Amino acid sequence: MAVRPGFVLEVDERTPPLLVHQGEGLLLEQFPLGTRVVYPPESLPGLPDVNAAIADALEHPHGSEPLRDLLFPGMKLTIAFDDLSIPLPRMRRPDIRQRVIEQVLTLAAEQGVDDVHLIVATALHRRMTAAEIEYVVGERVFRSFWPDNLYNHDAEDRDNLTHIGLTDHGEDVEINRRAAESDLVVYVNVNLVAMDGGHKSAAIGLASYNSLRHHHNSHTMLHSKSFMDHTRSAMHSSAWRMGRLLNQHVRVFNIETTVNNQAFPEKYGFLTRREWEWSRKDQAMAYATTAALPKLPSRQRHRFFQGIVADYQVTGVNAGETEATHEKTLEAVHRQQLVEVEGQSDVLVVGLPFLGPYNVDSVMNPILATCMGLGYFFNMYRGRPLVRHKGAMILYHPVTPEFTQLHHPSYVDFYEEVLAESTDPATIEAKFEKQYATDPWYVHLYRTSHAYHGVHPFYMWYWATHGMDHVGDVVWVGGDRRACARLGFRAASTLADALEMVSGTVGRAPSITYLHSPPHAIADVR
Repeated sequence: MAVRPGFVLEVDERTPPLLVHQGEGLLLEQFPLGTRVVYPPESLPGLPDVNAAIADALEHPHGSEPLRDLLFPGMKLTIAFDDLSIPLPRMRRPDIRQRVIEQVLTLAAEQGVDDVHLIVATALHRRMTAAEIEYVVGERVFRSFWPDNLYNHDAEDRDNLTHIGLTDHGEDVEINRRAAESDLVVYVNVNLVAMDGGHKSAAIGLASYNSLRHHHNSHTMLHSKSFMDHTRSAMHSSAWRMGRLLNQHVRVFNIETTVNNQAFPEKYGFLTRREWEWSRKDQAMAYATTAALPKLPSRQRHRFFQGIVADYQVTGVNAGETEATHEKTLEAVHRQQLVEVEGQSDVLVVGLPFLGPYNVDSVMNPILATCMGLGYFFNMYRGRPLVRHKGAMILYHPVTPEFTQLHHPSYVDFYEEVLAESTDPATIEAKFEKQYATDPWYVHLYRTSHAYHGVHPFYMWYWATHGMDHVGDVVWVGGDRRACARLGFRAASTLADALEMVSGTVGRAPSITYLHSPPHAIADVR
């Protein structure tokens, strides 16, 4: 196997079959000779003493006084934290958010603070269950604060929202009233990828639809040229404007954490190791797993994958003023995930895994699969996309038209009603978004059950806008043909068939890049 700089390799005659994720399944695929394979970097070592690192970050923050100096008796303290959309898969307990929150609460108690609320920063995501919250914050914090002082943010509770003001671009900044009226908001984040964190935390996680509509729209997403580089993302530019205005009215102390690439337990270590480095045990596990999964009933397959818990180790803890803290966080993320890549390819191949930010304990429906492929994985780059303009993207996923009614009720109608009329994001936004965003039944399910907000499938479709605009052809290997057609794409049975189908776009001898993920890699395309 010819080795290029970093973790970029080229398929030759000695290359073994490569592992490809295909939803709740795995394949061993033989790629054409010359295919460029971009692997995620090996895991960095975790911090030797995580609790000591947290204490040091709180005592020596970036651009701020120590946290203890911001705490005083009689104050209102609100601790907000990321919901279950990250990290993926969930991390082994204790979750890093628990460790951070416990130290913040200890400092608050020492300083005589007794008015403390903890808020799950769900934005328009589904409400977390009590058990899910307890898993994140730990049994002791949960028992002490749930449910009166530990709860999910409700973006539709008009009595508990505060309009902070308008940015110089006319964007509404409207957030959770408790947070807005606090003397201090401490935001606890897990920065799984470079897209997370910074002003995207409080200004988005605690916001209302009235705020979110300014950046979660087709025009903004089209002009977000890399979600992994906030300086080139229109969405992040909007969030940064909002966050700066918010920070003028409310003191926000950010605590950002980063993890390494150990996205799977050691038992399934073959999922994180390069194929030619597999031990005999890894080889046996890989072949046995890929052979067994198709034979399992779908419910058992789902239970197997959703039950995976990652062995993430914490690689960094930074705290303080939002932008100064986030700069240090990004350095840690890039150390773990950045891979230098020379030039673009005609074809980008990606295998979509079983789990994304919005299908925890759910199936990955066709809209979410589109968001994962053309939204997230297409955007795993800095500089330029891995695939050239009007090239082709080949995705592995079954694209089964199956939906979890509890979590995604509005997705069903979006698939059946909206996509039946148009797949164009701007057309969809103009004709249907307001109806879904304000529908009383969807609002009711968001507020009282565990459903994503009625507008959420629109946001997921917009997320793919830049990818859909950039590539000239999209084919799903193993995808349900009718579902792919409903999405405006095509389906193929094999990689060879997919390459034949896109030959009209990229020719019969295209350059191919396979983004081997998860774990995550951000391609720094030169």
